[in-house]
Formats: sequence, structure tokens, C-alpha cells
Amino acid sequence: MSGRGRSPNWQAWLDAWDRQQEGFNPQRERRFDAMFDLLEASVGRRFAALDLGAGPGSLSVRLLRRFPRATSVAVDYDPVTRRIGREALGTVGGRLTWWDAKLGTPGWTEALPRRRFDAAVSTTALHWLRGSGVRQLYRDLAGLVRSGGIFLNGDRLAPQRPSSTWERLDRNVGAVRRRGRSRADLWKGWSEWWRRAAREPALRAEYRERERRAAQHPTGPSPSLETHRAALRRAGFRDVEVVWQDLDDRILYARRP
Repeated sequence: MSGRGRSPNWQAWLDAWDRQQEGFNPQRERRFDAMFDLLEASVGRRFAALDLGAGPGSLSVRLLRRFPRATSVAVDYDPVTRRIGREALGTVGGRLTWWDAKLGTPGWTEALPRRRFDAAVSTTALHWLRGSGVRQLYRDLAGLVRSGGIFLNGDRLAPQRPSSTWERLDRNVGAVRRRGRSRADLWKGWSEWWRRAAREPALRAEYRERERRAAQHPTGPSPSLETHRAALRRAGFRDVEVVWQDLDDRILYARRP
């Protein structure tokens, strides 16, 4: 996505990211829209959002287009996706701030550019956390989200013990929506995107840093829906509910009292 001696086409990098993400989740734009409807119904049209695990800013940029008086702080620990988003999107007229922090670790909130947010949002990101990281994140959010503010997590949130019928339906409906593309094909697309990123001269430093940070990445199964719910309630959030669902693709809502 860049020619010899030319600067990268950063928007093309972002567009390619969105395409491979939509392959995994054909309902992605519907989920974005549902999250924005929930935001408007809960905190209005003028608010400060904290975008958790923002990657290249796919959620933040859509949010800022929908809400011209909103602002967003986009937090991510991946230097490659964060660089692409920053170059492709800039600051959206000063309304978008990019921030490097590792979610769920002690002290990650200390240097944030603001101390209170009306909403914390995340999409297809928090499944990378593990149990202790989920609990730490929600404890920290309890101090960042103002009273009456909300948290929204749009992700594949599987129950701890899904029934065999549910698993079969989720698998089969996914195959119908992919229309002949296997999950192996989708992962090939993901891997190819990252192989191209590794070869991009403008991203060389970011890719090296990404590899260094990858060694710190926790391993183990993704947290279940029940784990997220329990951690939010223990952190002091209320009205913790699934408010939108498409099989295992869910939006989990919580409110700060």
C-alpha cells in the first residue's frame, strides 16, 4: 500500500483493516450503529468517550462522524495499528486523541489526557484480556466514568457453558454469512495484512516494538460473558445487561451509579 519511494497510503491501510475485520463479523456496522443509538439514549449527543483497545480508530471515527460535538480518547497498546489510525485520521479537528497504554495493568490510567469520561466504549478488543486484567480494567473504569455515565462492550461474548445447540447454530449461521469463505480463509486474510505491515518500511520501528510487546501478551481462554458481568458488578457498575445480541455477538451495557 505504498510504492517505491512514496509515502504510504494510510487510508488504504485503514480500509484494508476494516475489510478483514468485516470478514470475521458481517454484522460489524450494525453493531456500531446499535452502540451509537445506546450512547445517544444514555448520555446525549455531546460527550467525552474513552475508546478501549481502539486499534486504528474504526470505532472512534464512526462515533465522531455520528456525534459532531463529541470527543474521543483512543487507547491502544499496538504501535502499528495506532500509527495507521493516527496517520489516516489525524485528530478529527482536535476531537480525537491517540494514547499508548496497556489496558488492565496497574497505572495505565495515570497519564490519560482527562480524568473523567461520559462513556467508555470498546469493540472487538477486550477478549484479549484475561481474568485479572478484566477485573483491573473495570476497577479503573469505575474511577474514570462519571456518575450516570456508561460502559459499552461490543464483542463476541460467549457464555461460560454454551449449549451444544447454541454452538451449532452459531457455527452454522456464521458459515452461511461468510458465503463460502471458511474461517481459515479469514485468518489467512488477517495474517496477510500483518505480513504486509511487517514489510512496510514506514512501519518498521512500530512493527519491531509490536513484536517486543507481544512477549508480554497474556495467554489462555478469553473471558466469558459471566466473567465480564461479575467484574463490572464488583467494580460498582449497575444495570449490567446484554442490550443487543446477534448469536454470540453482543453489546454488554453497564452504568455508573
